[in-house]
Amino acid sequence: MNIPDALLLGALQGLTEFLPISSSGHLILAENFLHLDVESLKSFDIAVHFGTLIAILIYFREDFVRLFKGAIFVLFKVKIGRAHDPEEPEASGRMVKFILLATVPALLIGAFFADFLDTYFRNPFSVAIFMILIGVYFFLAEYIAAHRPKSQFTWLNTMLIGISQACALIPGISRSGATISTGLVTGIKREEAARFSFLLGSIAIAAAFALSVFKMIKGEIAFAGYDVLLIGIVTSSVAGYAAIAFLMRFLKSHTLHIFGIYRVILGVAILAFLLV
Repeated sequence: MNIPDALLLGALQGLTEFLPISSSGHLILAENFLHLDVESLKSFDIAVHFGTLIAILIYFREDFVRLFKGAIFVLFKVKIGRAHDPEEPEASGRMVKFILLATVPALLIGAFFADFLDTYFRNPFSVAIFMILIGVYFFLAEYIAAHRPKSQFTWLNTMLIGISQACALIPGISRSGATISTGLVTGIKREEAARFSFLLGSIAIAAAFALSVFKMIKGEIAFAGYDVLLIGIVTSSVAGYAAIAFLMRFLKSHTLHIFGIYRVILGVAILAFLLV
């Protein structure tokens, strides 16, 4: 991998990690288009995951502070600092529990089926199919959301969101897209579903990063050059922050329809290209 490739893939990872269009799907397409060796990209994948994690931590820094206070309250029944709302520590504590619950399905699927999913679904044809299916799901989710009363986070809808995140381990589905649209189906407001999706994703991204670092220490992953990895971290973090900021503003007054259209068009185009 050279520096132009690192710039392109780092920016692509940062943008598509948070926009509901599938980061893994786009990276697989880029790998095939640029004829890159998948094995040589594994250490670079560590770098860009670290970059996107930085983007989440910076953008949602106030949320993470509240979640930390909520976790302390859950564990020790101690309130840290002053809150504008007396019930904020309890509410933040419940949100910590919801995030941890929703993380479980992805951790289990990732632990036992990661190699299987990587073997059988890491190809352009599979990416195209899931691009189309999830694009259609966006329209269905928006339709259901428009015809049902709004709901708060519960153990049930949180678990459903967690299952959708686990399904997004399949390339082409999109973690943010699956979790946000499932949140809409269960009655969660669009902006709240997006916020929960990103906070939830921080744990999944951190876990993937930690596992990859562990494999690299064991020598299972080849180490790329420092310049390439640094470029990956910087570009993915900057692009990731921009993507989060854009999507959080966008979803205040827009639906997922535009992303659904994009996914269907891209999926059909990939299938047509493969057939030709």
